Amino acid sequence: MKIIALYSMKGGVGKTAAAVNLAYLSAESGCKTLLCDLDPQGSASYYFKVKSPGKHGSKTLIKGGSKIDKNIRGSDYENLDILPADISYRNLDLVLDDLKKSHNRLKKSLKPLKDEYEYIILDCPPNITLFSENIFHTADIILLPLIPTTLSLLTYEKLISFFKEMKLDRKIIYTFVSMMEKRKKLHNEIVEEISDKKNVLKSVIPYSSVVENMGPEKAPVLVFSPRSSASDAFRELWQEIVKI
Repeated sequence: MKIIALYSMKGGVGKTAAAVNLAYLSAESGCKTLLCDLDPQGSASYYFKVKSPGKHGSKTLIKGGSKIDKNIRGSDYENLDILPADISYRNLDLVLDDLKKSHNRLKKSLKPLKDEYEYIILDCPPNITLFSENIFHTADIILLPLIPTTLSLLTYEKLISFFKEMKLDRKIIYTFVSMMEKRKKLHNEIVEEISDKKNVLKSVIPYSSVVENMGPEKAPVLVFSPRSSASDAFRELWQEIVKI
């Protein structure tokens, strides 16, 4: 089992779109896949038309094991299951703060699923908290979407600094360019600037209206627009990820 976290301290960078489309590609390739929607906003759950069970919430997520398993839902796609988000996830830090060894609770919760899934993909909330640290201790790969702007680059550098300060393994962080607009000079300059950095993937996800249509379509881009440039970009990104 490999756990991949789509994470960013900054919102609006295409994180959830990437999580949804990569989870779909993983399942399409024949791998049993679980997408965990950890963001209380629940956008990934919405895209897959899955609602949170009534008794599911932050406490059942942290308890893990059978508590998680009974709340996992199937999707419309073969090999792809969803653990939907719940609004109570906004209180995850409070739940964790009351527990011992709180930095490893998420890892412990997901461990019983290791024989059932080849990939677990985490769509993470855009912040840096105690729960975020749980994600850092749980993931085998952290995928960081980076819009080629000054502020996004600053966010990336802050995350690297945080990992260094907390003595976490920076080698698990992989960055890819998201929402790229080739007509913008700044975007092109920043892409060139980061191209030589370690663990920067070559795939570039374009800014595209077709990605925005995931909302009304309630589906991954690869389902309703498989020949679009965005779909091609997500395929290229997935091929890079499976080689890590």
